[in-house]
Amino acid sequence: MIPVLIGILFVTFAMTRMIPGDACAVMLGERYTPERCNAFRQQYGLNDNLAVQFGRYLVTIGQGDFGNSIRDGRPVTTILSERLPMTFELTVGAMLFASTFGILFGIISALRHNSAVDVATMVGANVGVSMPVFWLGLMLAFLFAIVLKGTPFWLPPSSRLTAGISMPALDKVWHLQDTTGLAHFFVDLLSNSVILHSLIIGRFDITWDAIQHLILPSLAVGTIPLAIIARLTRSSLLEVLGQDYVRTARAKGLRERTVLMRHAMRNALIPIVTIVGLQVGSLLSGAVLTETVFALPGIGTQLVTSIFARDYPVVQGFVVVIALVFSSVNIIVDLSYSFLDPRIRAQ
Repeated sequence: MIPVLIGILFVTFAMTRMIPGDACAVMLGERYTPERCNAFRQQYGLNDNLAVQFGRYLVTIGQGDFGNSIRDGRPVTTILSERLPMTFELTVGAMLFASTFGILFGIISALRHNSAVDVATMVGANVGVSMPVFWLGLMLAFLFAIVLKGTPFWLPPSSRLTAGISMPALDKVWHLQDTTGLAHFFVDLLSNSVILHSLIIGRFDITWDAIQHLILPSLAVGTIPLAIIARLTRSSLLEVLGQDYVRTARAKGLRERTVLMRHAMRNALIPIVTIVGLQVGSLLSGAVLTETVFALPGIGTQLVTSIFARDYPVVQGFVVVIALVFSSVNIIVDLSYSFLDPRIRAQ
């Protein structure tokens, strides 16, 4: 995992500096002069060669310091703590929706193989994969916010909370103003996670409001993973249901539910868990289009803005965190194999 992270760091570090355009020209804009540009480069160490810059960056990363944003001067960890909770909440909501209904539809389709239900489910899965996220997001907002306005099914079309709702900072609630370093970073993460923050301070009305604002984005970004999981569950389960041990279990007189859940589904879960892990990692890297359509302050929009602004420290810091989360999810998925399949545990 560590060599992978270092490799990703180096590739990102090199690519950000290979982007056409000059960072100081972008930052200084109309105030650009050769003298100011040289001072800018000197201030941020951009005059040094790439190896020296990368070595210096590795040292600062090892100390837990991602540096400061070139654009606004704020610490990258502060920007991360503001943006990461929104993307995490969106990812959890989308994957709960995609995993629950994707596995359910896949099981139904496999059990009703070649029936009208099977065909309808797979056609729906293909349609789900084919729909652009930005189009689906707009259609969902139009349907639930405009067409169903005034009904119990109305849902807010954008933003994270209803205008006018505010919460006290978590560090003030727990008197944690003096926390520093990693502890301060995690306090900021909790403070900026609206759902967790409101649950901690007992403001369940804010929790419900935040969940309502999260439903439409989760549906929009979770549709493609749902379709992929449904198709994979169907094919994996059909393969397992044709195995000898499943026929033996049925010959023993076991109930169909027992055969399905205890014998077939557990072995069919391995490829499903793999694709779920990959989808979680992909969503955590930032659903740019979904965050843009629903005006959500997540990782994706910030990362794109920082790339265009040549804000190297922010881009590198975000990529490091995304790579770390992606690698951690893959490790968890690998470890889950031995729990799901006793043969892997024996090996």
